[in-house]
Amino acid sequence: SAETLEYHYGKHHNTYVVNLNNLIKGSEFEGKSLEEIIKTSSGGIFNNAAQVWNHTFYWHCLSPNGGGEPTGALADAINAAFGSFAAFQEALTKSAVANFGSGWTWLVKKADGSLAIVNTSNAATPLTGEDKPLLTVDV
Repeated sequence: SAETLEYHYGKHHNTYVVNLNNLIKGSEFEGKSLEEIIKTSSGGIFNNAAQVWNHTFYWHCLSPNGGGEPTGALADAINAAFGSFAAFQEALTKSAVANFGSGWTWLVKKADGSLAIVNTSNAATPLTGEDKPLLTVDV
């Protein structure tokens, strides 16, 4: 619902942004890109930076009228990996529901070019590995 998204954006996401800005002020991370911070930090700085990035990526995955089925190369890759878009939706939903606690369910492109659904917990993100995120669901 609009209320849920507004709360999530205005409270959760905004809190991570404020916390991160406070944590990096005057540190070696000030002035670095979010991706650089995520790949080189730990603890509270990593957690807040990764949550900012994950949420920002998530917002970009949403569409006001829904996205419908993909076309082109992405549709071909989904069909190759999962058999059909409907089977992909079912696998993504099943994985997200099974992702215990706070976290994320991702559609990623693996280093070998194949697609996979992966779950991460808390602030973990594919940015710290070789997977390229294509879609995420906040769980």
